Amino acid sequence: MRIRYVISSMVFWGREHPLSFETECELLKSLGFGIELWPTLKGQHECRYERRNWPRLEAATEGMLVAMRSRYDSPTIGQWAEQIECAKRLGANIVTDLQTMGVPDNSELNGAGFAAEIVRLAQEHEVTLCLETGRLATLLEVGKRFESIRYCLDTGGGRADDECSFRQCVDELGPKIAHVHLSDIYGPPRNSLPPRTRTSAGTFGFPGDGSAYQGLCRFWCGGGRPREDWDYLLAALNEYDNDVIGSIEVSPCMPSVMIRQASEFLFDRLEWPNRPERPGLAKDPVGGEPLGRAGVEQ
Repeated sequence: MRIRYVISSMVFWGREHPLSFETECELLKSLGFGIELWPTLKGQHECRYERRNWPRLEAATEGMLVAMRSRYDSPTIGQWAEQIECAKRLGANIVTDLQTMGVPDNSELNGAGFAAEIVRLAQEHEVTLCLETGRLATLLEVGKRFESIRYCLDTGGGRADDECSFRQCVDELGPKIAHVHLSDIYGPPRNSLPPRTRTSAGTFGFPGDGSAYQGLCRFWCGGGRPREDWDYLLAALNEYDNDVIGSIEVSPCMPSVMIRQASEFLFDRLEWPNRPERPGLAKDPVGGEPLGRAGVEQ
């Protein structure tokens, strides 16, 4: 198993004064990470995958590992074709979901012609489609119907099947997992908390550490995941000879602080492999100050 890491572009959504896209990419490059693009900026509706934006996307991400979250505004076949061609140019896979692919929420897959055309277009352009965690029976049926489909496992469980445990999802999807959303850490299981709630700093494995809480507590699902589940996931991924992209998907305080704290959690505490290496001592594009190993501020 080889795992490479990207940072979701959502980490920049919380800034009062947005950075340019080029500056976002320069920051991530300086820390050794790739980028997972979202189709829109927070609070805006224009899709960045439209053809007129391709030159800027290519220039800013040159030399970077790129992944793409598909547009989720009920895209037409024409819009799917456009974003697939964009992914081809960027060397990116596309993370999507059942609804966006027009797949009904059942395991019969009646009327899946729309999805079949999307899969055909992706195969034609040699772009990998990663279907994000949803109803397990439907995901497995789609994977059987379309051999080229791979899976994205959301560790936060925000889109998980409520009838199946996290470990069941890992076991069933494991052979075809190609993307992992790293959007949750220590704490109580998701089902024990109300949706979209925040928990105290102590539940996240950083007792009394308010800075870590500020940098890591905002997740799509709310709550946390036990250390044992993280170890189980890593062991399962190691069983298969897959290329996996791990995407850190958190809305933080300052991006450089969040990336440093998330890196400490994943690579120092959990001991996940293939920690990104910085290309050399560089200055932080945000503040101009030199950064240390893995983005640790000097």
